[in-house]
Amino acid sequence: MYPNVEQTMQEIERLVNIPGPSGFAFKAIAYVTETLEGIGYDVQRTNKGGVLITVPGKDDTRHKYLTAHVDTLGAMVKEILPSGRLRLSMIGGFRWNAVEGEYCEIHTADKVYTGTICLHETSVHVYRNAGDIKRDDNHMEVRIDEVVKSQEDTEKLGISVGDFITFNPRCEITASGFIKSRHLDDKASAAMLIQLLRYLKSENIQLPHTTHFYFSNNEEIGYGGNSNIPDQVVEYIAVDMGALGDGQSSDEYTVSICAKDSSGPYHYELKQHLVKLCKDNNIDYKVDIYPYYGSDASAAMHAGHDIKHGLFGAGIESSHAMERTHKDSLLNTEKLIYHYVMSAVL
Repeated sequence: MYPNVEQTMQEIERLVNIPGPSGFAFKAIAYVTETLEGIGYDVQRTNKGGVLITVPGKDDTRHKYLTAHVDTLGAMVKEILPSGRLRLSMIGGFRWNAVEGEYCEIHTADKVYTGTICLHETSVHVYRNAGDIKRDDNHMEVRIDEVVKSQEDTEKLGISVGDFITFNPRCEITASGFIKSRHLDDKASAAMLIQLLRYLKSENIQLPHTTHFYFSNNEEIGYGGNSNIPDQVVEYIAVDMGALGDGQSSDEYTVSICAKDSSGPYHYELKQHLVKLCKDNNIDYKVDIYPYYGSDASAAMHAGHDIKHGLFGAGIESSHAMERTHKDSLLNTEKLIYHYVMSAVL
């Protein structure tokens, strides 16, 4: 049966538990590579470290291109403090309050250590105004789960400036149909593309157009899918998350189609085509504007590619924090992905 949302959620759970902030996503890329090779696809690894799959179609003159990214938010060691704790530099667009108190891992060249991201002035029994202190680069630090009392102690562990810090995703699938975890942006979409590729191969389905599937590894820092786009590509779809919040129409139960983000409007006719596919196939959808957002599709446009670009994905609550979506949103998104790849280019 396709789509099988329960299987998709299990695939998401596997992906989010693989650490991989931008610049350090090689384990997630390796997982995608091994999975797709196991299904029977020829996998191309790009110089930037992404994964590209090309599925031949009946029409090999006008191609489609779909992306999802497996890189996530994270941090890097910026400084080892005299106390032995670590000061951090962010990777990607998150806010420190979203990771305060979180368990994390410090990845050295030879070993992985655990720790907790803390406000320096956490103890309310010592710091009367702890709740008012700004959560920023100067106040947030990592408490390492090792006996360290000085900068020298931490350096002896092999920890150094430039080491990556990853966050515990805390993934859970609830009986009520939700999946909640860090990094659903955008591993939920990556899982859905893997599931589609598995279905196409198992049923020996031929697509109407040659279609490329790119799993990018640098989207969170702005340049994941702006290269390796063949000249024959006419349409480019970023399968990413729908942003939820006050003033947004998107929710956790429908597929969210983006009309405009911070880069400007997406291609009008392609957006209308996605809406029509939803209407014709009884797919629950919302059209929305994401005010503080950019995608691999907008990065490709900025890079100068002559393509029609679009963006849609599952509605994700609390983006770049403890994210959540419902199986209904995943189901509607998977249906739209399938009907889109089976449709003719504009």
